Amino acid sequence: MIMPDYTLFIQIANFLLLMVLLNAILYRPIRRILKNRREEMDGFHNKIQDFEGKFASYTKKIQEGTAEARKEGLKEKESLKKNGQEEEKQMLQEASSKVSGKIGDARKEMEEKLKGVRLSLEKEMALFSKELAEKVLGRSL
Repeated sequence: MIMPDYTLFIQIANFLLLMVLLNAILYRPIRRILKNRREEMDGFHNKIQDFEGKFASYTKKIQEGTAEARKEGLKEKESLKKNGQEEEKQMLQEASSKVSGKIGDARKEMEEKLKGVRLSLEKEMALFSKELAEKVLGRSL
């Protein structure tokens, strides 16, 4: 049978002293380090969640801005296209009016030249017909 004697109390005191020393030297610093690490990791997780939220909001803003810029670009493109078409119409109208004016001038000029040519041909025709008649008849008229 086991008989407790004074060494049992020394062993208990030794054990308690060892527990106190281990707690002070080893367990508390490790628990403090683990606690600090856990707090730091929680802080990192919170920061990550904040950054993910900011990233999502910035991405949404960028997409909205891009869509708005595209709409404005299309509007600007359409307005420029309309302005270009209007200018093209004006230029075509000006060109057609100039061309019609030049065509009218050319027709007048051609009619005047035709009149001049007809008059000269009529005069020459009278001379030729007189000469032809003289040659056919063999005498002068």
